[in-house]
Amino acid sequence: MPALLPGTATLGVLGGGQLGRMFVHAAQALGYRCIVLDPDAISPAGAVAEKHLKADYLDPLGLAQLARDCDAITTEFENVPAVALETLAGMRTVAPAAAAVAVCQDRAVEKAHFQAAGVPCAPHAVIRDEIELAAVDPALLPGILKTSRMGYDGKGQVRVGSREELATAWQDLQRVPCVLEQLLPLRAELSVLVARGADGQLVHYPVQQNLHRGGILAVTEVPAPDVPAEVQARAVAAARQVAEALAYVGVLCIEFFWLEDGRLVVNEMAPRPHNSGHWTMNGADVSQFELQVRALAGLPLPQPRQHSASLMLNLLGDLWFSTAGGPTPPAWDRVLALPGTHLHLYGKSDARHGRKMGHLNITADTPDAAHAVAVQAAALLGLPTDF
Repeated sequence: MPALLPGTATLGVLGGGQLGRMFVHAAQALGYRCIVLDPDAISPAGAVAEKHLKADYLDPLGLAQLARDCDAITTEFENVPAVALETLAGMRTVAPAAAAVAVCQDRAVEKAHFQAAGVPCAPHAVIRDEIELAAVDPALLPGILKTSRMGYDGKGQVRVGSREELATAWQDLQRVPCVLEQLLPLRAELSVLVARGADGQLVHYPVQQNLHRGGILAVTEVPAPDVPAEVQARAVAAARQVAEALAYVGVLCIEFFWLEDGRLVVNEMAPRPHNSGHWTMNGADVSQFELQVRALAGLPLPQPRQHSASLMLNLLGDLWFSTAGGPTPPAWDRVLALPGTHLHLYGKSDARHGRKMGHLNITADTPDAAHAVAVQAAALLGLPTDF
């Protein structure tokens, strides 16, 4: 299909969260109109789009209207029902495809895809019933039991050390289908962002080194400070294999575990821009959200260039409760007085503990300089500085 040229088309987004909001901003900067479909009457993306359709993701009338009013449609998070994307694809260009999103929605299917693509993942077992529970190889313990579907940011995950703990955890998770992963000795957590067009053109960002706290991404550093070039090359090659095997179109994030023994195993993937790629908004010449727009519209995908050492701090709602009393905005004026700081808030009026409210990008000429400013910013915000 011919490219949808800037200023001539309307792009649709399923989902009204912060990733949709940043997609809309990037699309509007290129001259596209945007329509968001989200069941919530008040959403970060819906607040900035030209139009917000308040409808369920499986509402046939809402989907029909989105298809009628848009020239191409994407999703901002992986838990939109794949059948909604399939329905829309019968009427409009949709990227990523429903089949690719469906793989990402089920950990068991996802791991089978990794193995079929020739990319190693952690030793694991699928548990769907009592028979599979009883057949678990004891070598997989200690491990982490994860629900096959709907788990993110550490939700739906339980660490288990024995068969008894495994059985109890599965009961606590309501006996839904799960994947038990062997607990591996980690050296670092990494991620790679790729973007692939319908014509097969594929580009990628540098490897990102990530630090999680409580199952939620807290810090991303680029360049990855502790990762040798050879390991980074392996991660990029594996990410490309995964995207090619899916015939993926859009932005895809693949997360890796770099192990103490030097092995690199894939953890999971997300069929969308990713929290660990937010640094690209200020540290690269083209952001992950612009690449998402380009891939959807059929525009050329330039190889991104990192122009600044970058570090991203995730900002959760806990920051608004650092003092006694009701929620209070952090001291942004003091943080923004630091050189190279770029604040991105998501337009969420209701701060809650654990809720992603925004992120802070820090850019500098050198990784050491970016790190030093990030430590200062974290201290001002009351965040841990041990990164």
